[in-house]
Amino acid sequence: MSVLSEFKAFAVKGNVVDMAVGIIIGAAFGKIVSSFVGDVIMPPLGLLIGGVDFSDLAITLRPAEGAAPAVVLAYGKFIQTVIDFIIVAFAIFMGVKAINRLKREEAKAPTLPPTPTKEELLLGEIRDILKEQNGKAPVVTTAPAPGLQP
Repeated sequence: MSVLSEFKAFAVKGNVVDMAVGIIIGAAFGKIVSSFVGDVIMPPLGLLIGGVDFSDLAITLRPAEGAAPAVVLAYGKFIQTVIDFIIVAFAIFMGVKAINRLKREEAKAPTLPPTPTKEELLLGEIRDILKEQNGKAPVVTTAPAPGLQP
């Protein structure tokens, strides 16, 4: 098997495709959460703290000199990233929790027996007829063994 055909077999497996879709959706979800935190959560939080914009919080380690930019410790962006992470982790936790609940409910749900096929119904009718006939008059299909009287 050539490397190309081996790679093709690997790449089209369901697990790899599912994982790729999950990564793409996760990246898009990350952007949504970053916007939610930066544009919805942080402004009111900064207002409550006293008009502080977290993304501007930084400690200047060395001021800018000539063409060299300032060296800053931007801990406000770190705080915002931590809040992003907590929101994403909580959302994923709630999603997994909901999926697990559905799986438990699915496992507890009684399963109905499969509906019988036409052949099974016909065989059941034949069985019922034979039981009825055996109850009224015994049906002998073979000759009795010698020495035994019916």
